[in-house]
Formats: sequence, structure tokens, C-alpha cells
Amino acid sequence: MINEEIHHFFKALASEKRQEIMFLFLNRSEVTVNQVSELVGIGQSTSSEQLAILKKAGLLSSRKEGKEVFYFTDKNKIMELLQNLNQLLMDCCK
Repeated sequence: MINEEIHHFFKALASEKRQEIMFLFLNRSEVTVNQVSELVGIGQSTSSEQLAILKKAGLLSSRKEGKEVFYFTDKNKIMELLQNLNQLLMDCCK
């Protein structure tokens, strides 16, 4: 059985828009909801929902500065998830 973290990881990356949001971090260390809205071309509420899904999956973390919330990749968690996925695949495909 796939563990819940891996399930959330797959679910978070199943959406093309969420993949597009993750690719924003190739050139940026942080993004806000407004930046995601502008760069990906989706509404602010949709941006917020998509960021929340990515955060729940452990791909993003956030910090608050005044009224603004900044999202950034949780590289340690992503590496842990990828290692767990790798182990799962190795166990499955012996």
C-alpha cells in the first residue's frame, strides 16, 4: 500500500497548473499568491488553493510578512519524499 505522503505527493503533481507553479521556483526562491496569479494566469483564490495543496503535500512551506504570505520550496521534504518513492519503487520492482 502506498503511504499517505506519497499519495499526496502524486496528487499535488497531477495538475498541470500545480506543475507550472512548481516550475516557478526554478528562477525564484519565493513567490506570493499574487505573483502566482500573474505568472500562471489564474485567479488569486485558485492560486491560493493550488499553493495549499502543494503545501499539504510537503512540497512548499510558507512564511508570513505582514499581510503577505511567501511560499518557498521545502527542499528537505521533497528529497525525503523522493527517497521514499525510490524505495517504494525498488521494493515493488525486485
